[in-house]
Amino acid sequence: MTGSGAGVMEEVSVEVTESVATIAFGNGERLNALGMGQWEEIERAARKLASENSVRAVVVRGRGGVFSAGSDLREWEAASGEEVTHRFWRMEQALRAIEDLPMPTVAVVEGVAAGGGFQLALACDLQLTAASARVGMPISRLGILVPPSFAARLSLRVGPARAKDLLYGGRILTGEEAHDAGLVTTLAADGEVDAELAALLDTWAGVAQGSLRAAKAAVDRGLLPLVGPVRREPPGLATDPEEFPKRVAAFLRRHRR
Repeated sequence: MTGSGAGVMEEVSVEVTESVATIAFGNGERLNALGMGQWEEIERAARKLASENSVRAVVVRGRGGVFSAGSDLREWEAASGEEVTHRFWRMEQALRAIEDLPMPTVAVVEGVAAGGGFQLALACDLQLTAASARVGMPISRLGILVPPSFAARLSLRVGPARAKDLLYGGRILTGEEAHDAGLVTTLAADGEVDAELAALLDTWAGVAQGSLRAAKAAVDRGLLPLVGPVRREPPGLATDPEEFPKRVAAFLRRHRR
């Protein structure tokens, strides 16, 4: 199965090779910042793959040696608070579609994975991360109000205190630091990411597909009391109405120079 949308949507594609599906996006420019249309394409791709019984595993990766710096803030510059909240909710649907895939998933994290981009990596079961990659959640610097679902993905991996530390300071970690903290699962030397990915997928190829899916379902079922209430919450206000417009405008001015 291969697929892509039209226009800018061509930047999101799905290809299946030897029972492994790869969702790929971006071209490396602007650190693969994702527009709302691309988030929606990722959601559609994941929901379609969920019913593909022949797919053993799903790889999520950005092109051009970069994962994603998050959402494209150019789309948010003139948006109202209500519009930004809606866009966060649409982004969350894409993240949940990845989480809900019944087969094992792995994010290939190179370059940068920040904000919504890092949430996309955390929505995968595993994160194969280059040592020099930079990852984190610096969204408080923009006046974004951290959604409970975003916080939960961090807390489930590193505990509440460390999650708060990362969110309060918006600190960016190297791949090695993130691995030491337990934020990402597998560390690869720069230049060895593809070889490590091939080795991981080869390991999964030796396991019964039904067993892989059952293992994922069993772990997720055990976490349901923690994540279920968060998932049932309606979307809340996503940004500080006073700070967000000023901080986004300043961010975009710096990066347009």
